[in-house]
Amino acid sequence: MTRPRIAFLDVDGTILEHGDVVAPSTVAAVRAARSNGHLVWLCTGRSAGDLHPAVVEIGFDGAITNGGAFATVGIGKGAERVVSHRMSRADVDRLLAYFGEHGIHFFLQSDAAVFASPGVAALTDEYFRRMREAHAADLEALGISAAESGSRPAREPMLRHRPLAEADLDDIAKAVFISPADEGLARAQADLGDRFHVIPGSIPMPGGSNGEIGLNGVDKGTAIVEVLVSLGLDAADAIGIGDSWNDVGMFAVVGTPIAMGNADLELQTIAGEVTTSVLDDGIWNAFVRHGLIRADERES
Repeated sequence: MTRPRIAFLDVDGTILEHGDVVAPSTVAAVRAARSNGHLVWLCTGRSAGDLHPAVVEIGFDGAITNGGAFATVGIGKGAERVVSHRMSRADVDRLLAYFGEHGIHFFLQSDAAVFASPGVAALTDEYFRRMREAHAADLEALGISAAESGSRPAREPMLRHRPLAEADLDDIAKAVFISPADEGLARAQADLGDRFHVIPGSIPMPGGSNGEIGLNGVDKGTAIVEVLVSLGLDAADAIGIGDSWNDVGMFAVVGTPIAMGNADLELQTIAGEVTTSVLDDGIWNAFVRHGLIRADERES
């Protein structure tokens, strides 16, 4: 068995496939690695309040959330916050004005919740229809019936989003936007890049463009560095596994960056190492390859 390591795992497209499905081998890999003395952390663009229950139930040592704006040792009640980078009210007001000027729908994320602008639900109906179809196909591929899975319909995460009017605009860490224009992402990068980093989003909408917005100097990589310092650990002993553009910062700072097999080819090139896809034992195979677990430790 290898020396003690710390692994940072993205959620969507790494642990979760199409919003709901977790491969049984992923659950087994995380639990076995922790049993073997390694630390396993979530490292996600989601807010803590938007973590899927099926993910939290796996059990993790901590979580980096909101794309690096927050991090806690532990998850949920009793967790200790070790990273906190909120946007200023002026930053949030600038984003709201920009979205309004360009007719852009959006979400604002605090650590506790996600707030949706009016019209988002109607805009994303097609997205969730596709999610439901993909979810059923994922379960079939794993040989699991919908009744056996106990998972929720793919639309349920939207129902957990709260109206924008309920948001405390002094407690926002990140924004996600959906633009009707194909050039909306590139335009936002040009217009907002002096203060914010704007990266491609992962919502497969039928048209337009979408992205994630955080403060410059705040990403998954910067949060990992802060977490490692607080834990007294070395980046050389850190593993980062992900599939999205918000994982590039993570890949840059960990000693062992790994892209999922379902990641874009460009992201796979950036990481330099690739495991299998999310439902093809991607986490399990990566953990076995790097000695966090043994191949014979899979739960029956």
